[in-house]
Amino acid sequence: MTGMLEDLPPIREQLAQHGLMARKSFGQHFLLDLNLTGRIARAAGDLHQGSCIEIGPGPGGLTRALLAAGAADVIVIEKDLRFRPILDDIASCCPGRLQVIEADALKTPMHELGTAPRRVIANLPYNISTPLLISWLRHIADFSSLTLMFQKEVAQRIAAAPGSGSYGRLSVMTQWLCHAEILFDVPARAFTPPPKVDSAIIQLHPKDNPPDAGTFARMEQTVARAFNQRRKMVRSSLKGYDFETADIDPTARAEQLTVDDFLRLSRTGN
Repeated sequence: MTGMLEDLPPIREQLAQHGLMARKSFGQHFLLDLNLTGRIARAAGDLHQGSCIEIGPGPGGLTRALLAAGAADVIVIEKDLRFRPILDDIASCCPGRLQVIEADALKTPMHELGTAPRRVIANLPYNISTPLLISWLRHIADFSSLTLMFQKEVAQRIAAAPGSGSYGRLSVMTQWLCHAEILFDVPARAFTPPPKVDSAIIQLHPKDNPPDAGTFARMEQTVARAFNQRRKMVRSSLKGYDFETADIDPTARAEQLTVDDFLRLSRTGN
């Protein structure tokens, strides 16, 4: 098929034509609302330079929106080979602008794909969203922004402030490395099939001076140990750390510590 993006049939028709339905095992929920996919693409900013990386495009609703917004280079990672014909139809309408990689996103080094400025823009499969985010944080210097859809509860955890019930490992690790902002909510009814929970779009912009691998590993270990026993005082969950040097109250609990508190503590661990 050749032509223009606007000449493609509606995604619902393509799904019906190929007899495709969402697979629960892949955490699939299709976003077919063109207004919403367009809004997500616009939120990602100017896409005319560098590469856009999308995870789990499925039938390509967001993929179409990114290309329609002028994205110069879109790379999609799709594990479910059933969608290849639909994605190939989209690619034929945008010669040289869409690359389809059949792979497992968790095993794909996203930070090595495409060219800078490199952006991840994706409606993430719920069942792998957190490990994907952590893997990107390890290489955050290679990305210019991450515009991601999570379950609303997960997005709230990422952006949570110290002292709140949602504040945890994901909050600390993300806010240490990025400026995080929840842009807007996406109701469950916007998806086919609708999930049981609402979602939210969160945007992450990397901070300057990203840490080296050793600093990242120490911080990750410290935060994980503290929140694995979040109801305990940190003097119990973080034995071997020097609280006096870090200027931390040893009777505090993990959820009371700021990102800077954790960073100082991580430098004193053994």
